[in-house]
Amino acid sequence: MAQDVNIRYSDKDLEEFKILIEEKIVKAKTDLELLKSSYMNDGNNGTEDTSPTFKAFEEGSQTMSKEANTQLAIRQEKFIRDLNNALLRIENKTYGICRVTGKLINKERLKLVPHATLSIEAKNIQK
Repeated sequence: MAQDVNIRYSDKDLEEFKILIEEKIVKAKTDLELLKSSYMNDGNNGTEDTSPTFKAFEEGSQTMSKEANTQLAIRQEKFIRDLNNALLRIENKTYGICRVTGKLINKERLKLVPHATLSIEAKNIQK
């Protein structure tokens, strides 16, 4: 059982990752609200958006834009869910451990992809 201490990130590291992830969740939720408000608006922006460029964009690609925003919103919701799951792994002290190899995921990878559950080694095996 003492071996487990060696194959996990320290509490100090976990706290740093927790802060990083919580910041990402706040930003992701803000982005999600922007996406939702843009596709729920349906182009009924009143007189505030009188820019000719904006109007042309709205009229020319309203349907495509709405579909694209919906897809982005779905991806954003999944991203938030993945980040929340990462917070649970921090609470359980299993964060940063590859679910395939059982080895620690590289810190740099976790900083770039804080919700990662696979090491690069495991990801390459799955290709």
